[in-house]
Amino acid sequence: MSGPVSRPAVGRLRVAALGDSITAGTPGWDPDPGVRAGLAAPEPRSQWMFWAERSDPAVTFENHGVNRERTDQIALRLDAALEGAAAVVIQGGINDIVQKRPIEVAADHIAAMIRRARERVADVLVANVLPWNNGDDEAREAIRRLNERIAALATDQGVLLLPFYATLEDPDRPGRMASFWTVEGNHPSVEGHRRLGELAWPAGALASRASASSLLNDDAAS
Repeated sequence: MSGPVSRPAVGRLRVAALGDSITAGTPGWDPDPGVRAGLAAPEPRSQWMFWAERSDPAVTFENHGVNRERTDQIALRLDAALEGAAAVVIQGGINDIVQKRPIEVAADHIAAMIRRARERVADVLVANVLPWNNGDDEAREAIRRLNERIAALATDQGVLLLPFYATLEDPDRPGRMASFWTVEGNHPSVEGHRRLGELAWPAGALASRASASSLLNDDAAS
């Protein structure tokens, strides 16, 4: 299940955020009320979209993140996420790497999602994979290779790349998230999400593409 990051504002462009735990906000948040009910202290700030909304008055997000999903599983939810959206952020890949799936297959799933999304919405953005502090050298190399593929896809298909990796990479420990930007080495902390929302999100980039049919009205916001 998914839901808005915050109460939609009239006149904002609706953006679907589709992905895995990084989008869902694990371990502090989850868009599924059933999952969230099991959290000791749900923290809505544990979503990069929470912060992006505050830095970009042109957009409002709907969180379609599901913990532990691979790119093939995320792809199955694409059409549902696109319903009513004017733009989409596609994020995923780390669970393919955790499960030692071929990065070429993960890249193919991401490419297919980008192509499908471009048929449905005006703006498509793709996030690259974060550093994984708890991964080994093989995992770090797989992340590097997959991120190269994602960057090439963004260029070839003319979509915006969100530089999640560089935004949270520790300048003193390349290949890892800085300790204050991660909860436990797997997921961003609230401060990490804030950094992604304020620095990786291209504030203002989608405002000029808003159309009357994709803007929220009073009925949709109530």
